[in-house]
Amino acid sequence: MSELEPHYARTPVEQLPQIERNPVHVVLDNLRSAYNVGSIFRTSDAGAVEHIHLCGMSAHPPHKKLEKTALGAFDYVPWSYHERTTDALEELKEKGILRVAVEVTENSAPVTDFDWPSPVAIVFGNEVTGINERVLRACDATVRIPMHGYKNSMNVATAFGIVLYEVLRRWKAI
Repeated sequence: MSELEPHYARTPVEQLPQIERNPVHVVLDNLRSAYNVGSIFRTSDAGAVEHIHLCGMSAHPPHKKLEKTALGAFDYVPWSYHERTTDALEELKEKGILRVAVEVTENSAPVTDFDWPSPVAIVFGNEVTGINERVLRACDATVRIPMHGYKNSMNVATAFGIVLYEVLRRWKAI
């Protein structure tokens, strides 16, 4: 280990000091790319996310491709796996957590105009097909990132970073 390596890399996870987590639940609805899931883990660690809910075909530890981009962040961010996304959303509803889908729809509000509640669950969908219709119906609100180019989409891990940091900015957590 080099002198430049951060201290946490040499400290067992159970010996790290507790950090105050932001009350953000991330729900990943059938993400195809383990690399995107790994990137979302790293960004979730950076934003001190409370919990990641990996659903359906979304990669979950242990997974070689996930390890490549997460760089161990799944050891620091609490996570769980759900076979069905709607089961995860139902659990969140029972806890009184508002569920917000990030999807371009006729009724979605711009991410910068939405009044973000705390706590919140933010739902991201498949890189090609978006969020499943059943999952969208189970959400309480829908937001979109304004698009100014020809494509009406962006990489899901990039979208996650934009939305997470907008939520934290609005909460004055950054």
